[in-house]
Order: sequence, then structure tokens, then C-alpha cells
Amino acid sequence: MGNCIICGTPVDGEICESHEEDAVFEFRGTAPSQLTPGRYYRGTVDGYADFGVFVDVGDHVTGLLHRSELDQRLESLDWEPGDDVFVQVLDVRDNGNVDLGWSIRQREREFRGKLIETPDGEVRPEEFEDETDDAEPAVESDAEDEPTPEEPTVDETAPADESGTSGSAEAVAAGSAAVATESTTATAGTATDDAADATPESEPALKRTTIDAIDTQVGSVVRLEGEITGIRQTSGPTVFELRDETGTVECAAFEEAGVRAYPAVEVDDVVALEGEVERHHGDLQIETESLEVLEGEDRESVLDRLESAIEQQARPTEVSTLAEHGAVTSVVGHLADAATAIRRAVMEARPVVVRHGATADGYVAGAAIERAVLPLIREKHTREDAEYHYFERRPLDSRVYGMDAATDDVTSMLEARDRHGEQLPLVVLVDAGSTEESIDGYELLSLYGAEAVVIDDSRADEAVADAVSVAVAPSLEGADVADLTSTALAANVAAHVNEDVRDDLRHLPAVSYWENTPEAYSELATEAGYDETAISERREAVALEAYYQSYKDKRKLVADLLFDGEAAATDDQPGNLAAHVSEQFRAKLETELETARENSTIQGRDGVSITILDTDAFTHRYNFPTTVLLLDELHRRERDHADDPYVTLGVGDDDLHVRTTDDVDVREIGDAIAERVPDAGVRVVGGADGHVEFLPGQREAVREAAIDALVDALA
Repeated sequence: MGNCIICGTPVDGEICESHEEDAVFEFRGTAPSQLTPGRYYRGTVDGYADFGVFVDVGDHVTGLLHRSELDQRLESLDWEPGDDVFVQVLDVRDNGNVDLGWSIRQREREFRGKLIETPDGEVRPEEFEDETDDAEPAVESDAEDEPTPEEPTVDETAPADESGTSGSAEAVAAGSAAVATESTTATAGTATDDAADATPESEPALKRTTIDAIDTQVGSVVRLEGEITGIRQTSGPTVFELRDETGTVECAAFEEAGVRAYPAVEVDDVVALEGEVERHHGDLQIETESLEVLEGEDRESVLDRLESAIEQQARPTEVSTLAEHGAVTSVVGHLADAATAIRRAVMEARPVVVRHGATADGYVAGAAIERAVLPLIREKHTREDAEYHYFERRPLDSRVYGMDAATDDVTSMLEARDRHGEQLPLVVLVDAGSTEESIDGYELLSLYGAEAVVIDDSRADEAVADAVSVAVAPSLEGADVADLTSTALAANVAAHVNEDVRDDLRHLPAVSYWENTPEAYSELATEAGYDETAISERREAVALEAYYQSYKDKRKLVADLLFDGEAAATDDQPGNLAAHVSEQFRAKLETELETARENSTIQGRDGVSITILDTDAFTHRYNFPTTVLLLDELHRRERDHADDPYVTLGVGDDDLHVRTTDDVDVREIGDAIAERVPDAGVRVVGGADGHVEFLPGQREAVREAAIDALVDALA
């Protein structure tokens, strides 16, 4: 009877049944039947097959770790033949085959104990070594009858010489010399021990290194100083994310399986960490040996170093717009501020969440920011999948960042903080969020300390500038935004977030214009290798794909549509994705336009021509194109035939959309409707460029009031 090596419970053996999976075993048996299913064993990679990995469990038994048992793709394993690995024995079959399972713990230190498994049971490593030593044969001595040096004696049975001394003088002298020699040796040894005790040698303190330098120090123990930006508890170790002035790295610390290591350490703590640099599934990782929270001057020194590096690296050294464009030039300072905020978030290991309208302009603008940020994330983080953790695009159903979207974002960020120790994100609103209807959403973010940046071509409200960290909205500077798109702004911000992708972005502003593209942007697109056809194909293809699964970012698909310059340069490229999708766009749009024309009515009043379309009765509301896109195209095609001010009015069951040849303020139209129909519950969504919502029961009255208000504004 013994005691469990982990919990101390009396047990027949060395470990209790409840803790068998907490220990790692070394197998010293000779047959598969001697293995114990459920236990974890140290093994050696023997080789690969299409269906899994063969692992030698001990010297005489090989098992199969089937690919279905892995927590990743077989081809992504970085194991090499001969590597030590840890596996679980799931089953030993009657034919001797051994089925192995994956172990998330791939370091001996991640287990709570170690035992040797022999055919007779388990033993502790030290006991196994003792038994091995005892089993070694003794070395026979040829002089077993000789007296030992420790006990030199005079042979009492030997005859005495003439002097009466027992034994020979030579023997006595030899014995005395031996005693003297041993005495001298012992004295020297004691002196040496005393000297060692008196002046113990201490290991020199490790010098601090930086995260960008550890890729050349794999296998070495390093010291890092920085800020904890994330904490994730796994079923094995606790993973701390550490940021210094050069990058971010994950540091695994093990207390016991699933138990939080260093529980006093929290996100935002400044720490000194020492550990061994390793590669874990291809990613650099630190196996933590010590972790100390810094306080006082040490803490301030690290924070000053981080802040100095961020200030130096985050702000663009100079601002140079992609092209001459008055509206963009009016906000060059805000462009730099937005780029700085985004770069700073990446350096501080904060996620960047881009919210954009589910339109062609919104998607292209969001993709421009994405194109700039992803390489920076890959550069700053050692995890290969970091770009999926630290960047998201989340399309919006409208151009308002309302409470529904804000609540979704806050819920997601709080769950990420509580479950994974992530920092709060920077939320970037693109082609949305510049009007006062979004204020409530920003206030909810700010209550939790999350920042927001707005990049929008709409006529913005002054209140938004106070509600967010940065507002890139030329209308607030008094600029004319008639020839502006959100992509033109976002692409310029992106070019200053990451200068390395500036050339990739040159054609994007042109993609976002349905008509009247500024000449400077058309020239940029041509220089980038995109002719007018290639640009229109990308615009139409993105518009179509924006409609389907509109709540998803479709990252790879959108990138394929926008950034395949080689395909665009080939007229008959069979794999030209944009050309193929744009054909579908045109076919679907033409069908709906024909239906809309046949079912619209035209009125003329006081010199104003008005085309009215019942969007509920004569459009497929749940098929492509959207009501907004359909009305835009209908208005573009019909207005050219009108000499007078021209209005396209789309009236649904509870909303009203206006398109005019002359500029009107939809808020003013909404106020006029509300004055004429006070019981209609009229409200304007999206500001001066938005649309009107109302109660369905007042639909006819609202339509007539809208016509009157538009005629008054345009006549």
C-alpha cells in the first residue's frame, strides 16, 4: 500500500484512479497488453501515413494516432520522426494494435507527475533507477584479502622481528602513508566545501530582449518586459499575451491542467517574464519559468518605453493623399488621426472592428482598411492566426450605427474580455455612423471604454465629432461632398495606416463611383492596370455579393474580386471572377428595372417631374437588387430625359426614399411631412442623406405630404 503521488490518498500502487490522467508514464514493458488505456504516455514519432501518425510508445510497442483524433489538420503538424511527443492510449485491441489519442499537453512539465510503467506495475522514476542500479553486478576485486586503507592494522598473527614490532616496517609505513593521504584529501575537501558555502556562485541576471528578436533564440531562456494584453485559460496551460515595444507573443504558463497560473496577474499589468523560446505548432511561444508584476519606477519605465515606441511608430511621418481631391484634402489632419488610432490599436494588441454599410461603397471602403491592417497584425503578432483574432469586418444593414449593432459589439467584446482576456476593440465606422442617430451606440461603447472612429462621406452632424475619437467627415469642414465616396476617404486612411499597400489601393476609389468618377481617380486606376471595364466589373460584382449573406464579411471573396490585377489585365481570362459575377449583377438588375418602369407612375407639378414607385407592391423585397440600389439606378436612367427638376420617390409600407436632381435635405423634407401629418410617427434615419420612416396606417397621407414638400423645395 502506498500513497498517490498527486493527492496523497492511500492507494495500491503509486497513483489513484482519479488522477491517472494527470500523470505522464514512460512505458518499460515489452507488449501492447501491458499498456493501460486512459493513461498518457511519452512517445517518439516513428513516421507519417495518410491516415495518421505512428508513435513508438516505449521501445517495443508502436501505436497509431489517427488523423480524426487530432485537434488540427494532419499536414499542419510540425512533428518530425524522432521527436518526443505525448499521447493517450485509448484502446489496445485483441490483435495488438494500439489506438492513440491527442494530448493537448505536449510538455512533461504540464503534467502533475511522472511514473514509470513496468509489466509489474508503476514505480517512481527514482525507485526505478535504484532498482536498476541494484541489479548491476558487483565488480570483483583481486585483492579482497588486503586490508582497507581506512583501517590500517598490524597483523597480530605475524611473527615479531628482532625489535619486537609486529609485521614488517614496510607494511606499517604503507598503512601510515595511506592514512595520511586520506586525511589530507578529506581536509582539502572540507576546505573546498567551506569555501563554496562561504561564497556561493549566483547565476548572472538575464538581460532583457525584445519580442522581434526571439525568432533567432529558439531553445534559449530569455527575459521580456512588457504589458499583459490578453489572458486565455486552456485545458492545459494558461496563455498570457505579452506586448513590448516591438511586438506581441504568447507565453504559456503551467500550474496544472486547466488551472489558472499566476492568478494575481491581470490584463494591463506590466510584468517581467522569463522563459524558454519554443515553437508550438509553428508559432513562436514562450514557456514561462517566472512572471513578476512590476510596480513603481520599474512599471513606469516599461510604460514610458511602450508609449514612446507607439508615438514614434503610430503617427504617419507625412500625409500624402492618393490624388488631388478637394473634399479629401480638407480633412488631411483627420486622415492622419484616424490612421494613427488604427495603427496604435494594432501595436497595443487591441482588436480592430470595422463596421461598414452593406453596399458596394461600404464593402470596398472596409476592404481598403482591411488590406492595410492585416499585414501589420501579422508583423506584430507571433500567432499565425492572429489576423482572425485582431481584425473583423462586420457589415451593417444601414448607414446608422444603432443600438442593435452597438449592443452586439459590446456583447462580443465583453465575452472576449471575460473568456479570453482580450482587450477592448477599436470600432471603425466606415460609410456609416456620421449622424446623430448613432450617438446612443457610441455612448454605449464609451461606457465600457471602447473607442470609435468614423470615416463617412455623408453630411455629418456636429454631435458625432464629440461622441467619437476621430471623425473623418469632410462635410464638417464645410467641404462639398457631392463628388465624394466613403472609399475615397477610407483608401486614403488605409494608405497612411500601411504605406506598403498604397499601390494596392490606387484603383479602389474609382471602383466606388457609379458615375462621374473624378478624373484623378480614373487615372490612378489606369496606372494600376485597371481599365474602365475592369473597374465597373468589380463595382457590380461587389454590389451583388454585398447583398448575399450581407451580415458576413466574405473576406477572401471580396479580396479576390478587388485585388486580382493580373486577371483584370487579360481580356479573355476564363477565371476572371469579377467579370463572371458582374454578368449576374446586370441580368438581375435589368429584370427588376423593367418591372419598376412598367409599374411606376409619373406626375408633374409646378415644373417638377416626379416618378413614384410602390416599392412594396412592385419590387421583390427579398431578392436582389435592394430597394436603395434599384431606386438609384432608376433615377440615373430616367432623370437624363427630364428638363425640369426630377424626383424619384420610392414609397414602401413604412419607409420613403427620395432621389432628386437638385440637392435636398431629407431632414427638412421629414419635418415638413411631420407638420402635415402629425400622427404618422415620422422620423428621419440617416440625416440629410437618409430616408423617412412612418407608421403604415398613414402611408397615403405621408406620400402626398412628401410630394408637396418636395415640390416646395424644388419648384
